Amino acid sequence: MEQIKYIIKERAEKIVLPEKLGFGQIFTDHVFEMDYNPKKGWHNPTIKPIDSLPMHPATSFIHYGQTIFEGMKAFKTINDEVVLFRPDVHIQRLNNSARRICMPEVDVNFVVEALKELVAIDSDWIPAKRGEALYIRPFMFGTDPALGVRPSFEYKFVIVLSPVGAYYPEGFKPVKILVQDDYVRAVRKGLGECKTAANYAASLLATEEAVRKGFTQVLWLDGVEQKYLEEVGTMNIFVTFKNEVATPNLNGSILPGVTRRSVIQILKEWNMNIVERPISIQEVISSYEKGDLLGVFGTGTAAIISSVGWLTYKDKNMTLNNGQPGELDTKLFNELTGIHRGEKEDEHGWIYKVEKKDFAVS
Repeated sequence: MEQIKYIIKERAEKIVLPEKLGFGQIFTDHVFEMDYNPKKGWHNPTIKPIDSLPMHPATSFIHYGQTIFEGMKAFKTINDEVVLFRPDVHIQRLNNSARRICMPEVDVNFVVEALKELVAIDSDWIPAKRGEALYIRPFMFGTDPALGVRPSFEYKFVIVLSPVGAYYPEGFKPVKILVQDDYVRAVRKGLGECKTAANYAASLLATEEAVRKGFTQVLWLDGVEQKYLEEVGTMNIFVTFKNEVATPNLNGSILPGVTRRSVIQILKEWNMNIVERPISIQEVISSYEKGDLLGVFGTGTAAIISSVGWLTYKDKNMTLNNGQPGELDTKLFNELTGIHRGEKEDEHGWIYKVEKKDFAVS
């Protein structure tokens, strides 16, 4: 792989972030880009000022959806260090998506190092308050200027950075979820396990309808029987029953979440009975009626841990923990954010430190 080229933008004024950052609305000064073609492979890796992407109207991904992405975060610790959370696993997952969509894989180690360089250059953009972070969006798309249903021959890979607050307006307060059975997001052996644009396009209408009804998000059921829980539009789902914590098993239609994976490992270390298995919506309702349903929470890079305070399926409305965050949800949120912020020791090798560079933007 070629050496990274640097085109650094000098900043005259100090960066001042707004009090309320929102999510994905502000972008830093620089991006990382590289290109692919069959002869050269991945080449021309460059960190440069952010700009619009020029493209032909017939660029293939626009018409045929051959595009994938990832989402991860950088944090500022209580010791003013800059760290990344499990970037290697995120890039490995990007490669899994790439294989499924007939796209070239990237070198995991090279991309992680390039990401560390990019974050170091734009480290002044990282907010320091609890619950805030620098969101990292790597993405790849087919760039052939040609019409025709086939994989592109050429590709572009880009990483953009965005300082963010809490993903949900509620913050860590419990969210209101609608169990969806009018639409299907993904089916087994389809694209559900990939972070590809098609999955998110399939979720938009149902989510908009749910929001108009006062819900925060949609919980999808399986696409065949519409019986089993799968995932929420932006996070994996966990159900705390009286005798176990259960999460839907990965069956090909559920995104293998990095936070999900981390939470499962933490729960095992806490000697909790964590099980990956099919969970039917009827089991959830029956457990609720018996008093055996202790809570529901979601896991994801954007929200980290999100308590579910209200769950609705058809005409069944369930209030969980009196609409307050669950005890386990809170404990997990504090554990993960503590690791992110350097308040708790990283015993798993999940944290990658970013060394500040002399040429970082002033």
